[in-house]
Amino acid sequence: MIADQLGRINAPDEAIRGIRRHDPAVLGAEAELDPAAGLRQCDGQRGVRPAEAAGSYEGFRQMDRATRELPSSAAQLTAQAKTTYVSAIRDWVLRGADSEHAFSADQARAHLPALTEDMVAAQTMFRLGQFLMRHGEAQEGARWLREATRLHPDSWCLWRQQAGVNELGLAALPDFWERVDALGSRRYYAPVDMKGMP
Repeated sequence: MIADQLGRINAPDEAIRGIRRHDPAVLGAEAELDPAAGLRQCDGQRGVRPAEAAGSYEGFRQMDRATRELPSSAAQLTAQAKTTYVSAIRDWVLRGADSEHAFSADQARAHLPALTEDMVAAQTMFRLGQFLMRHGEAQEGARWLREATRLHPDSWCLWRQQAGVNELGLAALPDFWERVDALGSRRYYAPVDMKGMP
């Protein structure tokens, strides 16, 4: 899982898309992940942003779950977050290391969470569970997935892989919302260290 290699506990697709490189000549180049640094390497150079929830905001937590509508204030903040992030990335692509949004490799690395032994063990157990499930051992595989989540309860990535899905294919059934509500004042998306982000 890319999220594991980047030390992310909640890496939906938009977060993975947030891994960028400041040099426009290599934005489309084949890249290699550096698990130790949690940064993307392109042409042997370090990236300048850590993995982050690209323009995501907590607005969805205010959604009316029956109508799936957001209050206008939450919708505005969510749109502001996306606009701010896209503008910053555009500036970064055009100006490279001179962009106010570019981090040095050391600065980007400093934004990555430190992996604990439990987190590493949980990722290993998760992979074992997936392997067992793919090879017809559903009950044993599910047991290892539960153990992985027990060891690393903050990982939405691990939890989401064993969650049920709604008609849209999203892990957004009542157990998801219970887990979101249990966050209380803690954030679902890690804050993005970028000027103008809510």
